[in-house]
Amino acid sequence: MNLPVIGQIIKASADAPYLSLKLEFTPNQILEVLNECNIKVTFNENARRAMFVGEMESSIQDAVLRLVRLLDTPGEIPFLAPLYVKEILFRLLQGPYGGELAQIAVEGSSTYRIREAIEYIVRYWEQPFRIEDLAETASMSVSSFHRHFKEITAMSPLQFQKQLRLQEARRLLMAESADAADVAFRVGYESASQFSREYARMFGAPPRADIRRLKEKYDMALSE
Repeated sequence: MNLPVIGQIIKASADAPYLSLKLEFTPNQILEVLNECNIKVTFNENARRAMFVGEMESSIQDAVLRLVRLLDTPGEIPFLAPLYVKEILFRLLQGPYGGELAQIAVEGSSTYRIREAIEYIVRYWEQPFRIEDLAETASMSVSSFHRHFKEITAMSPLQFQKQLRLQEARRLLMAESADAADVAFRVGYESASQFSREYARMFGAPPRADIRRLKEKYDMALSE
């Protein structure tokens, strides 16, 4: 799922750096493994949250490490990497969140239909939209669409769009040192004062103060 997520690394150093890996699966890859391995998945009537945090099982960790170690033998990547990725997906589908993962790819499930609406908002985040049109895209009533959308994303469609706009605004302010009012209009706000209020509510400080704080942290990290 394409969710607007913000993270912060709170512990890292040159001796013990923070390491992460992002591995994406397409709906077709999920369906392929479901069909080839004859995995039986029980679907919930209601959609479930689209993000989970948990301990990595040892079998998945082993496959992930083998995938990463292919960086030391680039010639083996074309043949072995797809096999390791398929193994990771196979084990995820058999794990506690397998049903939620499978629903993303199975046409007709509530999660599948909400995913299409999410992709629309992500693609056209700077433009206004009507909830009725999104509900029609998902083949749901307005009330059902609202309920399923919030179950999956933990926010309403308008809150979802707002987070996308504010994150893009923060990126623009950092990258271009642009004026806050100009950025507000560029990301779809009609009122600069409303933008400033919502920005402060999300990031803990008005645009100018927040960007100054971020740049000070960045400069401090570079000096260390």
